[in-house]
Amino acid sequence: MSPVLVLGVGNTLMSDDGVGVRLLERLQSEAPPMAGVEYVDAGTLSFILLPRIQACGALLVLDAAHLGETPGAMRALTGPDMDEFLRTARCSVHEVGIRDLLDLARLTDSLPERRAFIGIQPKQVGWGDLLSQEVAAAVPGAVAKARSLLVEWSATAGGGEQRPEAHGHG
Repeated sequence: MSPVLVLGVGNTLMSDDGVGVRLLERLQSEAPPMAGVEYVDAGTLSFILLPRIQACGALLVLDAAHLGETPGAMRALTGPDMDEFLRTARCSVHEVGIRDLLDLARLTDSLPERRAFIGIQPKQVGWGDLLSQEVAAAVPGAVAKARSLLVEWSATAGGGEQRPEAHGHG
């Protein structure tokens, strides 16, 4: 069982839609590495991810999201706040959304108790392999927030006895 599953969602060939995968890559490359964290490039999502979600103890989703804010705006939502946001229409730019996967996990009584969503408002979703300036500028803050959540979850998962070093991250 993977204690923490981090999903980077998006299509890196569709400009800002790929921000979730870019966040995942950046988070995964940060030092020090975090034990017990599985990083998965979830692409544009698929139901084949369900067993991984059902088996994890905590879930962090990184994605482009329709926040109704200016391009590059970032929002971090946890637990019930995440669930409520994902229930809104058009929160995701993908056909099969994380909402669908979490609903299936909920129906099978395997929804991770600890879950969070970090979304960035895209500026453009069209052909291109570069993020817009606004979205690229939001990446460091989103990565810092993700790292902070992972450190917090690591500390609480082990009863607080095995705290990872988090100097400069968060």
